[in-house]
Amino acid sequence: MALGIIETKGYTAALAAADAMKKAATVSIYIGGRAPIHTDGLIALFIQALDVGSVKAAVEAGAEAAKSLGGVASIHVIAAANPDASKALGVDMTVAADWS
Repeated sequence: MALGIIETKGYTAALAAADAMKKAATVSIYIGGRAPIHTDGLIALFIQALDVGSVKAAVEAGAEAAKSLGGVASIHVIAAANPDASKALGVDMTVAADWS
């Protein structure tokens, strides 16, 4: 399972990123974790798919869409993520956000 993360600056950028990611590839999107919205306004979106190509395409599309609407703090893709990696951040990867 491939895992990606994009941290956006604000809700508008997060929504634009999520929309672009779902249009770019077949991925599941999860929001947050223990602190989905940080004091500095960052919103974390986690992206999951069976193949790393889908996650990379989604993260790149999401980052591009978010750049003009508040911005992107960081992005990262893990090709073969450990199943417990997201648990460390308090993200339940079994319940996808309903972005469809």
